[in-house]
Amino acid sequence: MARLLRAATWGLFPWRGYCSQKAKGELCRDFVEALKAVVGGSHVSTATVVREQHGRDESVHRCEPPDAVVWPQNVEQVSRLAALCYRQGVPIIPFGTGTGLEGGVCAVQGGVCINLTHMDRILELNLEDFSVVVEPGVTRKALNLHLRDSGLWFPVDPGADASLCGMAATGASGTNAVRYGTMRDNVLNLEVVLPDGRLLHTAGQGRHFRKSAAGYNLTGLFVGSEGTLGLITATTLRLHPVPEAIVAATCAFPSVQAAVDSTVHILQAAVPVARIEFLDEVMMDACNRYSKLNCSVAPTLFLEFHGSQQALEEQLQRTEEIVQQNGASDFSWAKAAEERSQLWTARHNAWYAALAMRPGCKGYSTDVCVPISRLPEILVQTKEDLNASGLTGSIVGHVGDGNFHCILLVNPDDAEELGRVKAFAEQLGRRALALHGTCTGEHGIGLGKRQLLQEEVGAVGVETMRQLKAVLDPQGLMNPGKVL
Repeated sequence: MARLLRAATWGLFPWRGYCSQKAKGELCRDFVEALKAVVGGSHVSTATVVREQHGRDESVHRCEPPDAVVWPQNVEQVSRLAALCYRQGVPIIPFGTGTGLEGGVCAVQGGVCINLTHMDRILELNLEDFSVVVEPGVTRKALNLHLRDSGLWFPVDPGADASLCGMAATGASGTNAVRYGTMRDNVLNLEVVLPDGRLLHTAGQGRHFRKSAAGYNLTGLFVGSEGTLGLITATTLRLHPVPEAIVAATCAFPSVQAAVDSTVHILQAAVPVARIEFLDEVMMDACNRYSKLNCSVAPTLFLEFHGSQQALEEQLQRTEEIVQQNGASDFSWAKAAEERSQLWTARHNAWYAALAMRPGCKGYSTDVCVPISRLPEILVQTKEDLNASGLTGSIVGHVGDGNFHCILLVNPDDAEELGRVKAFAEQLGRRALALHGTCTGEHGIGLGKRQLLQEEVGAVGVETMRQLKAVLDPQGLMNPGKVL
């Protein structure tokens, strides 16, 4: 145990190695040449513009560029790169599509960014077993395009066309989670390169079973680990049958309370809704402008139902009764694929619609999730707080599973405004914790929620995480500064 605790403290200190004699951004020439020997000279870059591109995501966190960027072509190269960095004590930052919202790719201690997008093969498709194996460069849209004639699809949809392995690393979810679950429910196996270069298959090589009681759940450990335990080089995913029929709907409400009450009542009535999304009046106005919609500027629900034609008729009738009891108006159905696509494209572009409200500013998204019974309370209170704060922002969320986001617009160069945004986000996070919820439903901890994580899981929980990290990454090289 003493050795374990000593190892746990190692990752708390800046990295050391023969390259650390140079300033950040100046890896020694021999080390850069060693990287080139692994992946080829054309797949290594130390150019400032490339490094800066890889040191930021969609978050408000400032760019922290790595010292070098490499593009491996296969898992063997990833393993050799990890072993090389491990021997020299150089930090490793995994990179997918860069669509994260918590600063997960920021190289706070410099090091080597491993861009995995060149590994973009669909390795294995098992139609009868409803599973597929993909490399990190495969995005969710690319996978569903590949599956279009198979009768199957992958429903986890965070909005951005993110890397599927990156989605596993952050524990992503999205609009379909209320029906199909999150990445935690849909990842069957992972291929992971550990910090020292060893290769791990979390459920055993080639296995894609639906359930198991064999030992510790290593797959669950790495899903949501945010690149702090290893590099995910392949993921085995659960696929789902394409529904026979799909219908979407929108309905406007006189208040936030009425919209959220309808959400709870729909779920309590056991209506098997596939998507149920909330947008406040500010977000609806932004989406109307950005996506050329013509919806009422009022608190609104976007809904979608999957099933047989007969089942959908029953679901639609019951849902319409519920929302009308809560004062809904402008109730409209979208049955044609083109109409549904326009609706959900607008929802997925809500982030960019919000940014367009204040050009030149950055977005800061909160990500709390609470038990469904507490959702009306926290959403109504948050809306009141947002109105009183003087901040520019809107609310949107996957309310079917208790998860919602305040998208706050901020000038990152205005320290006072940035401080108010962070204070608002921390207050909201603590309110969610007080209601037995979590500070992050799908975006992850990253750089900004580490204190809230400690408050959420407690001292023993954090210490246990540190010990697990120390066993797998004793030098603290994997994506340092994130989560813990």
